[in-house]
Amino acid sequence: MTRERVAEFSVEYVQALDEEATLDEAVAPALDDERLVEFYRLMRLSRRTDERAVALQRRGELGTYAPGVGQEAAQVGSATALDPEEWLVPSFREGAALLARGAPIHRLLWYAMGMEEGAEVSGPNFPPSIPVGSQPLHAAGIGWGKEIAGEEEAAMVYFGDGATSEGDVYEAMNVAGALDAHVVFFCQNNQWAISTPRASQTRAETIAQKAVAAGIEGVQVDGNDPLGVHAVTRDALESARQGDPVLVEALTYRRSMHTTSDDPRVYRTEEEEAEWEARDPIARFEQYLRDEGLLDDDRIAEITEEIEGVIADEIDRAKEGRKRVVPAEMFDYVFAEPTPELGRQKSEFERETGGGETTTPEEGMSGEERAGGGEVSGRGE
Repeated sequence: MTRERVAEFSVEYVQALDEEATLDEAVAPALDDERLVEFYRLMRLSRRTDERAVALQRRGELGTYAPGVGQEAAQVGSATALDPEEWLVPSFREGAALLARGAPIHRLLWYAMGMEEGAEVSGPNFPPSIPVGSQPLHAAGIGWGKEIAGEEEAAMVYFGDGATSEGDVYEAMNVAGALDAHVVFFCQNNQWAISTPRASQTRAETIAQKAVAAGIEGVQVDGNDPLGVHAVTRDALESARQGDPVLVEALTYRRSMHTTSDDPRVYRTEEEEAEWEARDPIARFEQYLRDEGLLDDDRIAEITEEIEGVIADEIDRAKEGRKRVVPAEMFDYVFAEPTPELGRQKSEFERETGGGETTTPEEGMSGEERAGGGEVSGRGE
């Protein structure tokens, strides 16, 4: 029997700013000082927003919330590589990416309050996608449309490592490759799909190599390095604009809970969390900016004060604009015309919730949800 090697592949790993805050200038993008400091401010703004949002949820003022603590570099570094007119297609943890695109904080909070107005964020941004792995199909469609129209623009879609276990993600990459869709698939490999570790998701050594089966490029980057992420995403978008889709795998870590109904202490060790704390993206980038003379204690204090003021104002605006929501309405918008089964479910829901009366987030939450308990098994992101 004759055998011959018909295909080979490799996956490139990229890092511009290492764990000791040492920069590889050959890899780093050319960004001016003002933009570097803005990256830092956005990362700090995102983390503080998450901290305040979790506190609001614990007080019953928000519904379920998915913080992105630890993933700020992956999101800010990538979202800032998009041109203003290009589409961003998020999952449910892309607060930092949306903030980088100019989304107002109060609308992100409204979304967690159950208000549909919260999905209306500035710029060409899709609303958050709650179903795991469905949004890459939307991005592939946008990218195919760009190819048909002959427009040199691209879309970028975010998802987690857990989503790559869903068929939708591969199908989206496959159709994108086959149809020359202008799309970048951005996987934030944060090591955990709710309570399922990365090692239990796939035997593949990298997520990036999943691109091979779709006939597109796959690249891996240090997701805690905002400069490396920006450089890789910039190059991926340039390829995508020409009809060559790319899968980017950003290696990072979810330092907080999956959502506010999850307790990661149930399935993660203190040793693992301490290891990744030492790789924290904000601390690393801050050290680099200090070394470059772009930050000092006074400038950091100034940025901190500004962030606290912005968030306080946005929380006030979110509370002032909060509306009472009708949970039973969720059954009305699944299809153009409700099916008999949806009608049955709606009637049952209204019976169990007292006639479908309007509610605020805290009125619809259990004590366990407020306290942060809940299911921790399954696949997410």
